[in-house]
Amino acid sequence: MDQATSLRKMISRQGAQRRQAVAALSSDQPRVIAVSSGKGGVGKTNLVGNLARAFAGMGKEVLILDADLGLANIDILFGIRPAFHIGHVLNGEKTLKEVMVSPSDRIRIIPAGSGTSGLTHLTEGQKLTLLGEFESADLEADVVLIDTGAGISKNVLYFNLAADECLLVATPEPTSITDAYAMMKVMTAEHGPRHFKLVVNMVSSVKEAKQVFLTLNQAAERFLTGVVLEYMGHISMDPMLRKSVQERKTVFTAYPRAECSQQIAKLAKMLVTAPRRHDTEGSIKLFFKRFTALPPV
Repeated sequence: MDQATSLRKMISRQGAQRRQAVAALSSDQPRVIAVSSGKGGVGKTNLVGNLARAFAGMGKEVLILDADLGLANIDILFGIRPAFHIGHVLNGEKTLKEVMVSPSDRIRIIPAGSGTSGLTHLTEGQKLTLLGEFESADLEADVVLIDTGAGISKNVLYFNLAADECLLVATPEPTSITDAYAMMKVMTAEHGPRHFKLVVNMVSSVKEAKQVFLTLNQAAERFLTGVVLEYMGHISMDPMLRKSVQERKTVFTAYPRAECSQQIAKLAKMLVTAPRRHDTEGSIKLFFKRFTALPPV
């Protein structure tokens, strides 16, 4: 009996030590979050920029990958005009570090090429070029935010499948809800059960936001086997947000006391404290290895 008790205690201690080791390793690895929407015009890019500011304010090193290839606008939000973009990397003209810009401390951006339609469907060779650049650049970050394009193009699906987490942005508009569901459906049909996080943007009340979540969650539970949709909160329709966009600033820095700024801060905290995906190894290099290894969608 004493030997059995001692064995159970030893196994328990070993299990606790393994969990602590995994937790310590995970805490040192970046969170790679793909931010997507079923349709355009829902404030996705604006949210990415403000989340970056919120993470930086928490002392996190943030890397933004503008993956809205062909229709880039994250630079506008930060009031910068990059001389080069990821298209120059894919063409072999520049290295990743040469195109990267830093609008402020703790935030770096890999800009995409606005109006460069050829980037909307990356070839296998281009994806391998990106992988090679990320291997050699040896980038470090606590949080990687991927601002994907709207809709369900091949690139959007690739980036979401390769990331550790998928944050869906939707609004109360029926078309936005329908398109958000379509994205979950396509990703699930092609690649199996998925875990999605949802933030509802441009709402007039908490009730309205939760109704959007309930609508999407009920549809997912009924028609999408194995899908988990997690509610991460809402961002209110705030006049300060529109004002900050006109000023080419993020509302989080221009008007930190605004209601939407406080909600963005809350969302950022939830994202960095949420449990990690069980199979994540959480590195930027691993993200691009997963990205290039994905089969055609």
